[in-house]
Amino acid sequence: MPSEPTHLPPAPVRVTPEPVALPEPWRGSRLTVVVPTYDEAENLPRLVARLVALDLPELRIVVVDDNSPDGTGEIADKLAVELGGDRTGKLTVVHRTKKDGLGRAYVEGMTRALDDGADYVVQMDADLSHPVGYVPQLLGTLHSTNAGVVIGSRYVPGGSLSEAWGLRRRLLSGWANAYVKAVLAIPVRDVTAGFKIWRASALRALNLPGIESTGYAFQVEMHYRAFRRGQKIVEVPIHFEDRVEGESKLDGAVALEAVLRPLRLRRAESSRRRT
Repeated sequence: MPSEPTHLPPAPVRVTPEPVALPEPWRGSRLTVVVPTYDEAENLPRLVARLVALDLPELRIVVVDDNSPDGTGEIADKLAVELGGDRTGKLTVVHRTKKDGLGRAYVEGMTRALDDGADYVVQMDADLSHPVGYVPQLLGTLHSTNAGVVIGSRYVPGGSLSEAWGLRRRLLSGWANAYVKAVLAIPVRDVTAGFKIWRASALRALNLPGIESTGYAFQVEMHYRAFRRGQKIVEVPIHFEDRVEGESKLDGAVALEAVLRPLRLRRAESSRRRT
């Protein structure tokens, strides 16, 4: 077993993933986890420790930090050194000069992952709301179903939300999913989900530099592009935890983009059809 980062011990986490066979031959195939961060100093070391504890050969982590005031970027650098630094390349830190949106951070991190030879790319938040124990299941499902993307879904049978989520958050999340599906007709139950795994070929087909969304609407735009390009999308149930430390990054501008972006995507698609 590889040693875990010593900066902060992992905290317990509740997961109920189904056992799924990993791709064979697995060794030689690179799985890269992309994690955007902004003020996640307390959560990031725990997340990295849990990822390392999976003991997946060829696992890599790309942390994209938006110049966090709480020192998350510096902590990520220390974790990279603990994991062997440039010698192993297990953890790469991308330092951005300002907070520029979740979507932009993911595009930069995914681009780095693909450039570095990733065969599979996982998206997950740094706040521990996405239980790490599901990563092998996402990978195995991607392989067994020949999907382009597998989504860790809160809203398929067997999926669930943290008990800490109040009625307002549950209603808002449910409304957001219903709204997006009504506007874009995407056959996905959890279309706003942020925990997923992509094949490298599927990501390249989406034209990452052309992604326009900067906030949480990025998730919707990625799913829509995958759907419009005929990629196979599979959902597996997960238990979605509440964030452990820190505060949500959702603000008014991000919420407004989440409302307007589906309308703009539909309008753009209608224009393409007319031409």
